[in-house]
Amino acid sequence: MPSTIRQLWDNELIRKHDLSGPRYTSYPTAPQFKEGFTQQQWLNAVETSNRSASPLSLYFHIPFCDTVCYYCGCNKIITANKALATPYVDAMMKEIQMQAHHIDTSRPVDQLHWGGGTPTYLSDNQMSLLMREINKHFTLHKDDSGEYGIEIHPQGVTPNRLKHLRQLGFNRLSMGVQDFDEHVQKAVNRFNSVEEVTELVNSARSLGFTSTSVDLIYGLPLQSTVSFGETLERVIDIRPDRISVFNYAHMPELFKTQKQIDARQLPEPQEKLQILYNSIERLLLAGYVYVGMDHFALPSDELAKAQSNKKLHRNFQGYATHGDCELFSFGVSSIASFGSMFIQNVKGVEEYYAAIENQELPTQKGIALSSDDHVRQHVISELICHFEVDFASVSALYGIRFKEYFAPELSSLAELEDDGLLSITAESLRVHSVGRILIRRICMAFDAYLNRSQLKQVRAPKYSRII
Repeated sequence: MPSTIRQLWDNELIRKHDLSGPRYTSYPTAPQFKEGFTQQQWLNAVETSNRSASPLSLYFHIPFCDTVCYYCGCNKIITANKALATPYVDAMMKEIQMQAHHIDTSRPVDQLHWGGGTPTYLSDNQMSLLMREINKHFTLHKDDSGEYGIEIHPQGVTPNRLKHLRQLGFNRLSMGVQDFDEHVQKAVNRFNSVEEVTELVNSARSLGFTSTSVDLIYGLPLQSTVSFGETLERVIDIRPDRISVFNYAHMPELFKTQKQIDARQLPEPQEKLQILYNSIERLLLAGYVYVGMDHFALPSDELAKAQSNKKLHRNFQGYATHGDCELFSFGVSSIASFGSMFIQNVKGVEEYYAAIENQELPTQKGIALSSDDHVRQHVISELICHFEVDFASVSALYGIRFKEYFAPELSSLAELEDDGLLSITAESLRVHSVGRILIRRICMAFDAYLNRSQLKQVRAPKYSRII
C-alpha cells in the first residue's frame, strides 16, 4: 500500500497517459445498455437471481434537490415545491411491491443505499414511510450488520435529522461538501460551512454511524492549490472515516447546468494537477489509506479492511465492501445488476409515473452479459479494486488460458509496462504504485466495447479525463 506521494506520482507519465475514459462503476459501462428492455427479460433475470440465493443490495434514487449545484451531472429535479415528492414516494412504494412480488426476498439485504439528487429532500415522515415499505417486503438486518447508507447535503440537515436517519436503520453517511471556500461555493451555488459539517460528523459518531464519508471536488472554478489545501486541512481536522477527492469534468454539452459555470474561472491543468498532488500527499501524511482512484479511508474503516482482505468491490455507488450481492434498484434512472444483466429505469419522472400507474416495471435500457463480458468484468474489477490479476485463478474460474485469451490486450500494455506503470509476468499482471493513479487507463485495455468503437472509428461515448 503506497504511503508516500512519491510512490504514486510521476508528472510526465500522468501527462502522457491522462486520456478520457470510463470510471468503471460497471462493465459493460452504461453507454452499452440497449433501449427497449422488456419486462420478460427482467423476469428472466429475476429467476436467475433467485436461483443464485445471493444476498441482496437495494438502491433507491431520490432525484429532488432544493437548489441546483452548477457542477452536477446527476439525474435530478430542481424544485422548492416539497409537495412534488409525495407522488414520487407513492410511486416508489408501488415499485417496491411490484418488484418484491417476483424476488426471493428471504435473502438478506446486506447493502442498502439512498442516492440522488438529495435523499434528505424528503420529509422525516416520507423517509419513514419509504423505509417501512422496504422493511415490509425485504429482509433487512436488525442487528446493524448491514451496510445501509444515505447521501446528504450538510446544509439544512440537523443532528436531530441524523438521529431520525439512525433510527430508520442507516449506519453510513456520505456528505457532499465539495469545497469550503466561499468564493468557490458561490461560483458553483453549493453552500455548507465548516461548522455545519463538523457538527454533523461529530453527531454521526455519537449516534453510532459506523462510517462517514466526505466528498470533495477539485478543478472547480476559482480553486487554487492554496484554497483547496485550506479546505482539505479543515476536512482532515474533522476526521471523517472516508474522504473522496473527485475530478471535476467540465462537459456543459452533456450537462446543461454546467453552462452556468464560467469556464474562464476553472484552474489551469497544471494547477489542477498540483491540487491533486498536494491532496494525496496531505491525506497520506494524515494517516489515510489510498484505496484507489478518488477514494481514501482510515485504516480502521471497512473500506480499507475490505481492500486489505481482497474483498473490495466496485458498483454504481463507487467502492463497496460487499461484492457478492444481487443489486435491485428503484426510482428514475436507477441501475440494477442481477441475473447476469444490467437494467436501467426510465430517466423521466412522468414516464416513471405512467409505467407504475399501468402496473408496468419502469425499465428502459439493459444489457445481458455475455461470457466474455463476465471475464472482462472480473479482470477490470480486480485491477480497479486490488491492482493485480492472477492469471491462474481467472483461467480456472472461467475455463480460459488467460495469456492466450488476452494476448492482444497484454500486448497493448507493453508501453505502459515500459513506462513502469505495471509488470506482466507468466503468472500475473501487477500495477505498480505509480500506476495506481492511472488505473482507469490500464482498465481501458481490457474494455472490448471501447476498443471496438475506436477500431471502427465510431463516435465513442464522451468520458471525463482520468486526472
